[in-house]
Amino acid sequence: MTGFRIVRREVPLPLGWKSLVILLAALMFAFFICSMLLLIQDKSPGEAFVLLLQGGFGGRYPLEDTLLKSIPLFLCSVGVSVAFRMKVWNIGAEGQFALGGVGATAAVLLLPPDAPAWLALPAMMGGAAIAGGLWGFIPGLLKLRFGLNEIISTLMFNYIGIELMRYLVYGPWKDPSSMGFPMTAVFPDAAIFPPLFGRTHAGLVLCLVVALAIMIFLGRTRLGFELRAAGENPRNARYARIPYGFLLVFVLALSGALAGLAGCVEVSATFNRLQPNLCTGYGYTAIVVAWLSRLRISSIAFFSFFLAGLKVGVENLQIELQVPAAFGGILEGFILLCVLAGQFFHLYRLTRVNAQEQGEHA
Repeated sequence: MTGFRIVRREVPLPLGWKSLVILLAALMFAFFICSMLLLIQDKSPGEAFVLLLQGGFGGRYPLEDTLLKSIPLFLCSVGVSVAFRMKVWNIGAEGQFALGGVGATAAVLLLPPDAPAWLALPAMMGGAAIAGGLWGFIPGLLKLRFGLNEIISTLMFNYIGIELMRYLVYGPWKDPSSMGFPMTAVFPDAAIFPPLFGRTHAGLVLCLVVALAIMIFLGRTRLGFELRAAGENPRNARYARIPYGFLLVFVLALSGALAGLAGCVEVSATFNRLQPNLCTGYGYTAIVVAWLSRLRISSIAFFSFFLAGLKVGVENLQIELQVPAAFGGILEGFILLCVLAGQFFHLYRLTRVNAQEQGEHA
């Protein structure tokens, strides 16, 4: 008689065809579960699967839409991954994203209306980075001074940041000519990211610059080395006199600044103004992307595009099949949950054992 035993891998499963098989199996399982829900509504699961792929990847317009959504997701994911490298769990990218939109809008409102693009765009990105960085700096300081768990503090700061953004839009920054709708005035042309090709804007260039800068920072600088060393073994880092407290606050501030830049891109290039529906879950999805990519920049780019495509595909599925609005969220949630659960097999494997070995381990 034989059985199975779960064994931890000595080295996590590297990215390759086995990882791809695990990912595809997780997606198939998620879609199988959601297929049952579709059958209950007398909808065709096969048609739904085709619509899902067509909506996210089936043509120029869907691909552009996917790329546009992947840009802020990539920036948030890179920010989250920097903190995760130090084993600092920043769950606050959503609030930092919202504060980035606030910081960028504040820069637009403070500048003269005829400010040139070479002044307006850097001012917006600077304001967004400062606002998002501040929203990461405060939880870092609370952890350093009072030992407050950064998971709880960054999570709670999400709600504060989003409500602060909404307060400004509904209150002091509300455009008098918006006929009662909560939104700021439209940004001047100089404060909008210029197009590159099609509907794709210069936020893509910002992603490339950020990716290159973070790779150089982590791989070529002393501070980046200390950050990685502190993440691998905090106790040894303190023994080696690496400034762990400074790095803790710095990495949360840097993570927040990158999420803030994502908020700047969204208000400038997508909405051309600040409005209440700015936050659509990029900060939370970024945690999944960082986890799936194992904190590698190149992999973050792939998974950002992939999950953005699923998000666009789910919206298309909802429109074409006339399923309830909640179904899109259910499908997206199951996909993310199953993909995350599939990561278990990157760290563990099943081994066959006989009855004698089972008795020895009992």
